[in-house]
Amino acid sequence: MPLSPRFLRKTLLGACLATAAIVLPFSAQAIEKMKIGTVVWAGYAPFYVADELDLYKAHNLKVELQFFNDPALIPSAMVGGALDGGMLTYDQVVGGAAKGLSHKVVMPVDFSNGGDAIVADKSITSVKDFKGKKVGFNPLSPSDFLLAYALKSNGMSDKDITPINMTPEAIPGAMASGSLPVGVTYEPNVSQILGMPGDKYHVVYSSKEAPGLITDVLAFDDKVIAKRPEAIKALMQGYLDALAFMQSNPDEAAKIIGKVLGVSPEEAKEQMSGVYNIPLAEMASNFEKSDSTKSFFGSGAVIAQLLKDNGQIPVIPDFAATFDAQFVEALAK
Repeated sequence: MPLSPRFLRKTLLGACLATAAIVLPFSAQAIEKMKIGTVVWAGYAPFYVADELDLYKAHNLKVELQFFNDPALIPSAMVGGALDGGMLTYDQVVGGAAKGLSHKVVMPVDFSNGGDAIVADKSITSVKDFKGKKVGFNPLSPSDFLLAYALKSNGMSDKDITPINMTPEAIPGAMASGSLPVGVTYEPNVSQILGMPGDKYHVVYSSKEAPGLITDVLAFDDKVIAKRPEAIKALMQGYLDALAFMQSNPDEAAKIIGKVLGVSPEEAKEQMSGVYNIPLAEMASNFEKSDSTKSFFGSGAVIAQLLKDNGQIPVIPDFAATFDAQFVEALAK
């Protein structure tokens, strides 16, 4: 809003004061910008809605979402400064902490409730049937973790299969060609495989059988948390605004989300049924010390042991050092 003429002076001193009066308020309210790494995943739907509707603007923030085909690349982009923060899975944070990275969870976003799955041709009816078979998955990713958990739950290990290094997006094509009998991926790839002609494939094991173990989180490096707390809080506020919009305008939200996922609004709703977006009132429980898999301590213990047993991390980290609950606590007040 322009200053009233009565504040303007014809003297040099008055002109200087007027200039200061104009510049300072705008500089103090300059919109902050953040680059956040993400992937195409139904659980991140509130971020897509907030981006499309520019819900961050009310909180003095501009967010640029940078999409990655391989989620394993996001932590390194954060380390290199190409990203301010990232949407990760908690096993990525645990793995990074064990290797000395200082990335911390500031907010739990969702947990997979069937959205991650191991899909196989219908001649394979159980995890035990994976023995000796080629299994495609992305190493050091949620797919790797889900597979490791499924194998261990059935008395097996990666030594019982033939691992094939493959990104989640490459799984459908490999299975369609007939070269891959078992693939580990997430939505929308799972639905794509199940919808292939001939009704050849089915889900053998999914995250429904391991609730809370694959939790998606918003994470930042310690240095970013220290330097930009207000921007992080604004990002979280925009996310919560979007979550509220999704609940009150489900059809309009589904149209927005479907565009990002590359599916129809109806299919977007179906994919979102495979995840559970954690409301603010429930977020605090993720930070509480508990054996529950919905706690970072409980799920972290299972995750870290599996990663260590598989030789993917050298030590089990201190789970309390993998998160910073200050933002959730402040927003919940």
